Amino acid sequence: MWVAACLLVHSFTDSKLKTCETSVIDIYLKTHLKIQHFMHPRRNNGKFLRQLRDYGIITFAMILGAVGLNLFLLPHQITTGGIIGVASIVYWGTGIPVQETFFALNALLLIVALKVLGWHFCAKTIYGVVIFTLASTMIQNCMPPDQHFLADQKFMACMVGGVFLGTSVGLGLSAGGSTGGSDVIAAMVHKYRDMSLGHTILFCDLTIITSSYVVLQDWEKVLYGYVLLFVMSFVVDHIVNSLRQSVQFFIISDKYQEIGEAINQIADRGCSMLNGNGFYTKKDIKVIFCIAKKSESAFIFELIDEIDPQAFVAQSAVVGVYGRGFDRVKTRHKININELREKLSQNNA
Repeated sequence: MWVAACLLVHSFTDSKLKTCETSVIDIYLKTHLKIQHFMHPRRNNGKFLRQLRDYGIITFAMILGAVGLNLFLLPHQITTGGIIGVASIVYWGTGIPVQETFFALNALLLIVALKVLGWHFCAKTIYGVVIFTLASTMIQNCMPPDQHFLADQKFMACMVGGVFLGTSVGLGLSAGGSTGGSDVIAAMVHKYRDMSLGHTILFCDLTIITSSYVVLQDWEKVLYGYVLLFVMSFVVDHIVNSLRQSVQFFIISDKYQEIGEAINQIADRGCSMLNGNGFYTKKDIKVIFCIAKKSESAFIFELIDEIDPQAFVAQSAVVGVYGRGFDRVKTRHKININELREKLSQNNA
């Protein structure tokens, strides 16, 4: 009788354990499958929408640049830098349309840039060059030859044209492309050195603007070109720095596993799991730490809200983020660790 009771209890306990184990596995599988079903379309759509957004920004930026050049700068013979400046000088000297020289010179430069910057950057730059060329052609064909905006206000035309071109360059670079020319050179230098994009473009373009005197024979117009270049540099730095801002998240939720997988696989951002302890509840908790671009923060909030609307989320801005997925650490001078160690050992001795 006692043996039978023990066997009955053992059988009942074993069945309960199996049922509990099966339920846990079922819950995990359902949750995992739900996340995977939720992730794959959102992940693909997220990448597609980001690419679509980048090309939309580049299109808008190139149209702005074409408007600034053809409506405000060329009619007043104000020289800018880069390939656009070279093409303008050729146009004033020979009459060859700006867009033809612009397209030909950029084609040669992009062949070199393919090896340094990669196909991803150059594909968007090629797209930007094509859009800029088409937009310039359409504006020149639609506008009367004698049509001048701000005809008697050359300085205002210089300022407005500089804002248009600077915005065009800044938006193009922030979306992973450019108008070509000195923008490509600046991007190649910025990849390996901690130099301002605007200052790099400024350095590359000063010679081109100065050389315009050979064709224009007027130092006043050359000076306007210098003013235009400083305005463009200021606008480029302002736009690029504002769009490169990053934010950090601290997320506390019981569904930390699902939120972490969603951020990692859908938003394509890494995150870390920190161990914490609630002061009031005295319970162990998991804290998700994540850093993302400011432009990605709204999408991450949507993911968190869809998984756990009751999650506690703290977001704050960060000054700079360097490493994989963000900016590369760039220094003006390389440090020789061995030399430093020798100096330290000599000082200690």
